[in-house]
Amino acid sequence: MTSNTDASETETMYDVVSSDRGPFLLALAFGWFLTLGARFLVPALLPVIKTEFAIQNAGAGLIVTVIWLTYGGMQFPAGVLTDRIGERVLLGTSALLAAVSMIGFALAPTYEWFLVAAAAFGVATGLFGPARGTALTKRFDQFEGLAFGFVLGAGSIGAATLPLAATVLTEYIGWRWAIGIVGPAFFASGLALLVVVPQTLPGSGPAGSLVQGIRRSGRALRTRRIALAVGGIVIMLFIFQGLTAFYPTYLSAEGGLSASTASSLYALLFLAGGMFQLSAGRLADRFGYRRVLVGLSAVSVLPLMWLPWIESLGWFTVVTVLIAIRLALGPMTNAYIIGSLPTESKGTIWGFVRTGFFVLGAFGSTVVGGVADLGYFDAALYGLAVMTALGGVLYYLLPKEPV
Repeated sequence: MTSNTDASETETMYDVVSSDRGPFLLALAFGWFLTLGARFLVPALLPVIKTEFAIQNAGAGLIVTVIWLTYGGMQFPAGVLTDRIGERVLLGTSALLAAVSMIGFALAPTYEWFLVAAAAFGVATGLFGPARGTALTKRFDQFEGLAFGFVLGAGSIGAATLPLAATVLTEYIGWRWAIGIVGPAFFASGLALLVVVPQTLPGSGPAGSLVQGIRRSGRALRTRRIALAVGGIVIMLFIFQGLTAFYPTYLSAEGGLSASTASSLYALLFLAGGMFQLSAGRLADRFGYRRVLVGLSAVSVLPLMWLPWIESLGWFTVVTVLIAIRLALGPMTNAYIIGSLPTESKGTIWGFVRTGFFVLGAFGSTVVGGVADLGYFDAALYGLAVMTALGGVLYYLLPKEPV
């Protein structure tokens, strides 16, 4: 995997968005804005959802785990379908089905039905990830970091604004309506994607049987570059799930902040994360992914160690921004892995890999919730800090890249 210093120096984000690739990139960004934003509606509203269904932290964490398990479980099938029918159908269908699942959340009469809606949402949005990744690498082969940073940065902005808006709206119209009104936006996104994304991108099309795809995936995972990167992202996703699922709850229960203040800091987490993702994408294009991944991991350890000692709103704000740095690890690792995969059956292999690391990482929220129920919320954060350091070691062991 090589960096693209010359290309990134001659083309800016404005150049890309204002070119003929602009509508394509903006449609993907809007779809991911909604997908990631809606995914974090549940963590932001967990306090009222817990009250509604009379559940504890472990039960609340299970909701988030179900979303990520079903999302992860769809990655391999979605990757296969991407190779066979192309990105446009997968991306559009994902958004349209997500619109239906939002209504399911809003109408769920019991906790069990809410879990069903969570599973439906995970399945629907699971179609989006592999197709989004391969579409970006095919359309922006010379500007992967820039394109990934923009799209995934939009997702972080969605993760900030949608949960915050839902928290505010909940006070006036209730949490069910606050979730349900996201459905029409998903519907509009689905139509836009079906119109803007080309029917067939370069490299799309059938790529052998399912068994062949599994075999190619196994061969790819046996390479040092991909095995280490996947190991790193499994650890970082586990941390991400546990941290983001309960961050507002932690700020309220352990930090003594009001629900509105905790939601505002939650929004700040993703807004700052979006900015860091954009910057990290540019740095990765310039200096190489390995260096950026190691640096991001190193600076992400200290905020988690510091958080349990904070008592004032000002320092909570500072630590929240520092924690947001770690949100750039996901998109950078994604871009690194996709760029390292063989061209043949790239969608299938990428889907297979994503299923593995999302399924393994999905249990972060349940584990953190269970530890919190035992009265060790702070200890859970220390454990996540140690895991962050371990992930950084795996990134350090990645093959060095030419710059």
